[in-house]
Amino acid sequence: MFGIWGAENAARLTYAGLYALQHRGQESAGIVATDGVEFRHHKGVGLVSDVFAGNVLDSLPGSIAIGHNRYSTQGSTLHRNAQPLVVDFREGMLALGHNGNLVNALALRNELEAQGSIFQTTSDTEVILHLIARSKATEIERMIPEALARCQGAYTLVILAGDKLIGLRDPRGFRPLCLGRRGEAHVLASETCALDMVGAEFVREIAAGEMVVIDGSGVKSYTPLSPKPARACVFELIYFSRPDSEVFGESVDQVRRRLGRTLAAEHPAEADIVISVPDSSNSAALGYSEASGIPFELGLIRNHYVGRTFIAPQQMKRDFGVNLKFNPVRRILEGKSVVVVDDSIVRGTTSRSLVAMLRAAGAREIHLRVSSPPIGWSCYYGIDTPNRKELIASSHTVEEIRRYLHVDSLGYLSMEGLKACVARPEDHCYACFDGHYSEWYGEPLDKLAMERPSGRVEGRR
Repeated sequence: MFGIWGAENAARLTYAGLYALQHRGQESAGIVATDGVEFRHHKGVGLVSDVFAGNVLDSLPGSIAIGHNRYSTQGSTLHRNAQPLVVDFREGMLALGHNGNLVNALALRNELEAQGSIFQTTSDTEVILHLIARSKATEIERMIPEALARCQGAYTLVILAGDKLIGLRDPRGFRPLCLGRRGEAHVLASETCALDMVGAEFVREIAAGEMVVIDGSGVKSYTPLSPKPARACVFELIYFSRPDSEVFGESVDQVRRRLGRTLAAEHPAEADIVISVPDSSNSAALGYSEASGIPFELGLIRNHYVGRTFIAPQQMKRDFGVNLKFNPVRRILEGKSVVVVDDSIVRGTTSRSLVAMLRAAGAREIHLRVSSPPIGWSCYYGIDTPNRKELIASSHTVEEIRRYLHVDSLGYLSMEGLKACVARPEDHCYACFDGHYSEWYGEPLDKLAMERPSGRVEGRR
């Protein structure tokens, strides 16, 4: 997500910010811009560069704008689910972008529909809009917290309301949000790499439970929600965020290098080279190489254009499989004993295909090292891992997984090792590794999503 207040051509800067944040969602993109009176918006299914092709940005004048890249955890990949969502209600125009996942969204939606609400999307984000509209308060700064007091789970928001830009994180701070400054303009972004893209200076992270309201009088900070123990998603540091970002007060690249170094200490291997499964495990592989003394090589090349999801993607994946995304460098791999560093294994199907590819390219031995513990539990806070029964580590031992993957050895980072690599281990959520969920509504967790088709996480291993 990205938002900017007080900049000429705000929509163009928002486009640049979304471009930097494309890794956070490739399903759809949208921008809403305003001069403080009229809201203009454009959104669509696809990548940022495709949705805003041609002269689209010329139709979005104004000095205030917000943008969103969608990565669905609730709701299908449909145009109507693209964000930001825009509504016109009794207090005027409102646009909202949401990063996270409400674990009680289904219960709230059922209640609202029973009271006469009509929903236009299948996204949990629309639940927040209905709750805001039903607030008895008359100021948006009061309406938003009143609505969110009923929401459980993860929600980081950017909101346009009249001439105000508002940013907010839930009281546990599951998902990141930062504040920046570009001359006289103020910027909100999910990651600092988006600030770098638009030439903005990092000011600070928005705190868990904090709401900032930006208007002509500057930046005002509120803490309207009851504080709770921090639970920042550790998977942001392992996989989701860009390595050139600072998230939760830490350099993502440096955390991943520490993960790799710790992994090398916990699971050494006798090998000729270390390679990564690009791109998210590059830093961890470098850390493993540094600690082990085994040379790092570029053994796999990633095709960065497979994100174009609307050219018969399922048929292409059936036809080409993992070759669609990766290609081995045969002259580096032939006859070598190889340490392959990956950030995570989800179902194991892609890892199995990747191992077969490396063996076909001539690798003599393959030692797979994973810079996170086994993922045995689904995430319900904004990372769309599949239902637990589809997670290979939920029902198989490490040795069983090793045999399934056909690798010579397999080593996962321990939970103790993971926690030793982050600055404030007590402030993170590890639910996907240990099943200790901080927020849920009391229903079986696999039934919480309004619409949760199997197989959504196509790019994750």
